[in-house]
Amino acid sequence: MQYLSNNKITNQRVILRCDFNVPVQDKKIMDDNRIQKSFKTINYLLENNNKVLILSHFGRVKKEEDKENNSLYIVYEYLKKYYDIEFINNPLDLSKVNSSNKNIFLIENTRYTDVPNKRESANDLELAKYWASFADCFVLDAFGSMHRLHASTAGLSTYLPTYYGFLVEEEIKNLEPLKGHIDLAIMGGAKADDKITIIASLLKKCDHLLITGGILNTFLKVMGYNVGQSLVAEDEDVLEQVKSLIEENKGKIIYSEKFVVKRGNDNLVVDLKEIKNNDIIYDNIIDFENIIQDSKRIFLNGTCGMCESDAYQRGTKELFNMLISSHNDVYVGGGDTVSFINNWHLTPYFKYLSSGGGATLEYVANNTLSTIQYIEK
Repeated sequence: MQYLSNNKITNQRVILRCDFNVPVQDKKIMDDNRIQKSFKTINYLLENNNKVLILSHFGRVKKEEDKENNSLYIVYEYLKKYYDIEFINNPLDLSKVNSSNKNIFLIENTRYTDVPNKRESANDLELAKYWASFADCFVLDAFGSMHRLHASTAGLSTYLPTYYGFLVEEEIKNLEPLKGHIDLAIMGGAKADDKITIIASLLKKCDHLLITGGILNTFLKVMGYNVGQSLVAEDEDVLEQVKSLIEENKGKIIYSEKFVVKRGNDNLVVDLKEIKNNDIIYDNIIDFENIIQDSKRIFLNGTCGMCESDAYQRGTKELFNMLISSHNDVYVGGGDTVSFINNWHLTPYFKYLSSGGGATLEYVANNTLSTIQYIEK
């Protein structure tokens, strides 16, 4: 892999792909961790007299109306505090870059080009070629997006010399221990649908897989338990895959049988067999302290419940405390999990917090990423 740290780039026009897809609430950035982690690469490029064009996606853009609430302008306002930066409001017209005296630009959300026809997310090489025409080289520093073969992550490497930035290098090197054996993997989050292949891969390299959060609901449903009105996967293929995983990994897949459900105005802690038809599971209380203590290398991805609500944070906070008390090496797979750890000021107690979400999952499960395979090929 060609790392930026081993290749001094000076006096060039550089397209830098970052991952600025940060959580926003009430027009305020709630967690700036991904932006801050990009500064090392940005600063290096600027200090070496390069002109830097930053690309990033932001949110989901499926139709024209989605653009209004998914503009990168909020990130531009944040970056203005640190850089003399210019905002280009159309990712299909970068002509301003050539006439501007600025050295750093933020280009509007790459996913704007997915309307009306998917271009960014379909890795449209003509789009990549257009962006590439404004640069001499490509620096990929968007680890959190490297599980997607998009024009801005993969396609650009077809036309430009390509290097991996400092953030990507940090991620690859810090996640190296997880390419081998894992004592305990903990999988949470809302939906099972998009995690089944990852779970199957993780089961091949771990002693135990602790399933929690909304994902657990689907596993319980397949096992014949009543989960009330809780969120579950409906796709028959997914349910069949879950059934096979359960049958093939008896004793390896573990789960806690204590839940928080809402009945009327009350939040009640109930056992699995006490769940009623109208209950909705909002939290899962973990009771595997002994296994956590005995697991020297742990990978955590996802939370135990609907943590955005204060009422349903108990399971996740208790799990975090068990992990911290174990003094074992706990690696955390990005996304909302890292945001909660940062917001609860628990960062120093974990071995490594990845900036990726789905990308970290794919890397840990498969020991590589789709974009790395594309670029290296």
